[in-house]
Amino acid sequence: MAKTTKKETLDKKNTAKTETSRSWRPNKQQRFVLGCLLVLFSIALLVAFISFYINGQTDQSAVSQLGDRTEVVQNWLGKFGAFLSDLIVYKGFGLAAFIFVRLFFLTGMFLALELSLRKLKNIWFWDLFAIIIVSVLFGFFATSAPELGGTIGYELNLFSQDYIGKTGTLLVLLFGLIVYLIFKIKLSPEKIQSYFDSTKNEIKSELSALKTQPQVESAYNLEEFAVEEPDEELDNIHLKTEDTQFEINKEALKPTISNSSEIDLNPILKPLQMNINPVTQTTPIHTEEFVVEKPEEEDIIEENLASRLVADFGLFDPTLDLSNYKFPTIDLLKEYSTGGITINQEELEENKNKIVDTLRNYKIEIAQIKATVGPSVTLYEIVPEAGIRISKIKSLEDDIALSLSALGIRIIAPIPGKGTIGIEVPNKNPTMVSMKSVIGSAKFQEAEMELPIALGKTISNETFVVDLAKMPHLLMAGATGQGKSVGLNAVLTSLLYKKHPAEVKFVLVDPKKVELTLFNKIERHYLAKLPDTEDAIITDNAKVVNTLNSLCVEMDNRYSLLKDAMVRNIKEYNEKFKSRKLNPEAGHRFLPYIVLVVDEFADLIMTAGKEVEIPIARLAQLARAIGIHLIIATQRPSVNVITGLIKANFPARIAFRVTSKIDSRTILDTQGADQLIGRGDLLYTNGNDVVRVQCAFIDTPEVEKITDFIGGQKAYATAYLLPEFVGEETGINLDMDISERDTLFREAAEIIVNAQQGSASLLQRKLKLGYNRAGRLIDQLEAAGIVGPFEGSKARSVNILDLSALDQFFNNEQN
Repeated sequence: MAKTTKKETLDKKNTAKTETSRSWRPNKQQRFVLGCLLVLFSIALLVAFISFYINGQTDQSAVSQLGDRTEVVQNWLGKFGAFLSDLIVYKGFGLAAFIFVRLFFLTGMFLALELSLRKLKNIWFWDLFAIIIVSVLFGFFATSAPELGGTIGYELNLFSQDYIGKTGTLLVLLFGLIVYLIFKIKLSPEKIQSYFDSTKNEIKSELSALKTQPQVESAYNLEEFAVEEPDEELDNIHLKTEDTQFEINKEALKPTISNSSEIDLNPILKPLQMNINPVTQTTPIHTEEFVVEKPEEEDIIEENLASRLVADFGLFDPTLDLSNYKFPTIDLLKEYSTGGITINQEELEENKNKIVDTLRNYKIEIAQIKATVGPSVTLYEIVPEAGIRISKIKSLEDDIALSLSALGIRIIAPIPGKGTIGIEVPNKNPTMVSMKSVIGSAKFQEAEMELPIALGKTISNETFVVDLAKMPHLLMAGATGQGKSVGLNAVLTSLLYKKHPAEVKFVLVDPKKVELTLFNKIERHYLAKLPDTEDAIITDNAKVVNTLNSLCVEMDNRYSLLKDAMVRNIKEYNEKFKSRKLNPEAGHRFLPYIVLVVDEFADLIMTAGKEVEIPIARLAQLARAIGIHLIIATQRPSVNVITGLIKANFPARIAFRVTSKIDSRTILDTQGADQLIGRGDLLYTNGNDVVRVQCAFIDTPEVEKITDFIGGQKAYATAYLLPEFVGEETGINLDMDISERDTLFREAAEIIVNAQQGSASLLQRKLKLGYNRAGRLIDQLEAAGIVGPFEGSKARSVNILDLSALDQFFNNEQN
């Protein structure tokens, strides 16, 4: 049995102590009790300090005799208050000690109300900074009133004066005051300038009133109110009254433009990876304009009316109908992993040796190698010796996989932005990435995106968050059981945790009929559907065509609204609508984002073909600016499903594990997806680099809890209704009256019966008709029973076999 070394024993003890110290965290009850204690303590301090300044220093002699119960003190908090006042005020910081009251009170409130402690750290820093500045400042008056600055303030003041004198001490205190005002109070030169400008404008308006008042009293002659246009060549503007003349120099009002940029390119080295963070500091450009008032015109009156509406009613709030809506809590999600990533040092060392030995067998020497451990994959970065061809290393992918006995070796040669070659090796014991850890991460919670999506974690164990609004559409592909449906649930869950029901709507297409059914519970909150349809989640392929065409109608309607509002995208439109600059009576409304999710696109292509592909391509081309975004998933990333027209409009793509390199090239335009290990392992690209991500796992019970939480709250009266679409072959409003039939009805029937093929395109060619008239003829033939109903991409069936049967049909109708 191997003996344990002294160093290993000490390491184990230190690890146990660290884990014990980290394991204790106050629960809700403990935080609340501690918070209440600090709040009450702050009140006690306030009472003691006020009593100290009211009663003077009468209690100073009793402070040293606190053990004597017969000693009488004047402090309202008794001997304990006298002791605290003497310690913190007299021997401490003087008047600045009152800031401690604020600090303890805020700390108690933050703990009791379970608020974020990050802001509290900032409050403590700046308040302690203010205590030092104030106490040192009052230290100048220590000889006459020692209780103003306290002993600490007096001593620090004397210490400073010994080295830099009184003037230097005052300058240092002034600098500290400036730092506090700028960084804490957020006082800036712009605010000061705007204050003086507003004051100057008020003086100007008062002087103008004084100038015009005698004229108004003397006579109501409109000519006296005429405003002369100032000469542009004049350098000065004169504002005159009877006794005083103000002269404002235009040159003095010209802005000073300064623009300096400093870029720090020093690399910040982190363990196992290198990040270069360029930090750019740019002095803001400020421009001020001296405006001479002119008579108001109609457009100015309208603008003033809009601004007055905003001042009276505030910005329009689209969430007002569901103002009490509560977002799902993170407690609804399950934590699957016990903690962070477990690093197996033996496995890392063993894989490193195997990689080095395999490359050495082919006479490839390595200058440096390092590893980055992720949830399911470890990235080994190697730097080959000079003169080694990269293509030679890349060709050894199968040999390295054989030596490591691992599934899914992927070589990145070279890693973009680095002078290294990457070898991704799956971990023997992968760590599951829970949706809770991703949703709760600071990167997702603080993401300033329109439609943030948390996909999972990268190899460096960082939460991977992307913006669907900037993609602008997403294409997902992967073999059966590799994680597509879980990925779709992760996307939908991310949006549910960040966006209010008024801000986003989902159009869900689920040919499988089982994957997205749980979202039925939030139909009246988040889902959109066609009018007069029962289920918001579309499971019938025949209804998908109408829904897609309805989205095209919605897209055209929204572009019309954007044109009328003279804006370029949905974000500018909604901001203008919130500012009450658009009239709802003119048809304007708040536009929510619409996300179309198709779970199995290949099935739609098989049944509907071009009728699905064309509206999908049209939406992908045009719908970005008006807030309609598409997410399409498929099991078969083949060229007949993901056509070139679709690929061209879906730059953002996610590839789960596929079965062949051909499928990988179809979805990603490069190989690599065939080397993934499955179970949520994916590659993401948005036209640039390919990123490997371990998709966050969310199970059906978690989705059910979230939908139950949302569905149990107050909802809208109905789901979001899309515009009604009546297509060519929907069978709606069929012409049943013989007298209203088209004049070419009989001729069209003969052509259809002869060809035994019921299609509008056949009538267009034979009769040289337009699309709309041919479509009406087909509807009339269906109503008459000559052709069958619409069957997707297939031609309609013909119910009459030959022309003689057709003649018999018409004879029967006439009789």
